[in-house]
Amino acid sequence: MLGKTFAALATAALLLGAPAAQADENASLVVNGQTMVTKLAAPKGHPLPEILSGWLFRTDETQALQTDDFDNPSFIFVEAGLAAWKKVDGAAGKSCESCHKDIQTSMKGVRAGMPKWNEKAKEVWSLENYINDCRENRMQAKPWAWAKAEMDAMVAAVGLQSRGMPVKVDVSGPAAEWFNRGKDMYYTRYGQLELSCANCHEDHYGDMIRADHLSQGQTNGFPTYRLKNTKLNSIHDRFKGCIRDTRAETFATGSAEFRALELYVAWRGQGLSVETPSVRQ
Repeated sequence: MLGKTFAALATAALLLGAPAAQADENASLVVNGQTMVTKLAAPKGHPLPEILSGWLFRTDETQALQTDDFDNPSFIFVEAGLAAWKKVDGAAGKSCESCHKDIQTSMKGVRAGMPKWNEKAKEVWSLENYINDCRENRMQAKPWAWAKAEMDAMVAAVGLQSRGMPVKVDVSGPAAEWFNRGKDMYYTRYGQLELSCANCHEDHYGDMIRADHLSQGQTNGFPTYRLKNTKLNSIHDRFKGCIRDTRAETFATGSAEFRALELYVAWRGQGLSVETPSVRQ
């Protein structure tokens, strides 16, 4: 009882006023002449009344950064990822390009369907898993650490090739168990503050948290450049930060728990355009 009272007080302290400020209906994201879907009606059975991209909750200045590839600070890292794509590494004397050829062709649509069930591994894999599988088994190179510069740069470079395509993850078949695990995590209260993902991103999106608006927590723009820490941030790194902020012991990046949660959260944003690499505050 005391814990729930404390959680209510903590939530009230974090959320400063503003009854759910809904995003501007006329706001549209156009990059390189391409209009992207940032808002759509939720399908039957979805927990939200409408699906909104995090881009809609950002300031005009932050939105402007994302719509201009020249000004978008993410592209410094994208360029590093594109250079790594061509770089020979490992005992096999191969690069990503050696097998997959042109990144614009071979990686088109890949990010839109991630994470997904890997039949050989018998588990759901994120894009990072596939990258390290290629590095270790094809290139015979050392795997990259999750949520670190080299990995995030490659994920951004690959993700860019799906920009504008709708998020469409498969949660059927053997992936259904992982989807349900991720859903359970989304509604589980963690930490001393006893807060779940849903408490912020479902119950209070549009409200102010400190000096920023809470979004629905969609993952269609990741990895995203955050002005707060001036670097790319991965999906799992953001999950880790959120759970840490509840004052709980968090899961590791790349863990089965976070991959299950990633699948569920990606499903919540079905139909939104991939915005990789996005800019957030």
